[in-house]
Amino acid sequence: MYIFLGNFSLLEICYVTTTVPNMLANFLSTSKSISFVSCFTQFYFFFSFGCDEGFFLCIMAFDRYLAICRPLHYPRIMTKQLYTGLVIFGWSGGLILFLTPVVLISQLPFCDPNTINHFLCDPVPLMTLPCSEDTITQLLYSTFNVIFMIGTFLFILCSYALVILTVLRMPSRAGQHKALSTCASHLAVVVLLYGSIMVMYVSPGSGHPVKIQKFITLFYSVITPLCSPLIYSLRNKEMKTALRKIFGTEHGVHKM
Repeated sequence: MYIFLGNFSLLEICYVTTTVPNMLANFLSTSKSISFVSCFTQFYFFFSFGCDEGFFLCIMAFDRYLAICRPLHYPRIMTKQLYTGLVIFGWSGGLILFLTPVVLISQLPFCDPNTINHFLCDPVPLMTLPCSEDTITQLLYSTFNVIFMIGTFLFILCSYALVILTVLRMPSRAGQHKALSTCASHLAVVVLLYGSIMVMYVSPGSGHPVKIQKFITLFYSVITPLCSPLIYSLRNKEMKTALRKIFGTEHGVHKM
């Protein structure tokens, strides 16, 4: 679990680094310009790492399924070779899969003025810039998003449905609580991430208002990665004790 969680944390650092430094620089700059190559480089790595996050969330759900539903077989199934292969797949899957959408969109006939009303090179405003509408590219991109997002989300849901069924059959309340607390942080991150990206990218032609697009993008690109370390840290006993002391102290000061 901690091997996958460590890789997921490193992946989120890479994910945030592709956009936030450039976004902060644009806030301070007067030109706010980005080259064609830089734009599509940012587009590629940001969404490739985003795909990798989806794969790692699936891998972590599979790991929780094995640990809770097949505990006696876990050491035999989750061997070093398997988790090494899963980590390699988690990192490389998105980098390979997202080459096709990026190449297709980069070949569109863009016309001046190439102005994106956004703080990053997002595919939704990018596909409004071409001189002529390319419905085939939009359809292929939407299909790719639907297959990836719905597929990975259903995999996670099925894994946790089996976990919940197993937990409900546990005779011990303590065992049920321990199993559910192990999964709660992961489920919280899944809900935060998938809830926002599905609204934005399953149907990019749905015409979300620009302000809504920016808010949703800010949510999954900055706020969700910011919340993830805190969510996972809540499983740590020392973190829980520290939070209790903070809120306990504040409560005491308030009463005085």
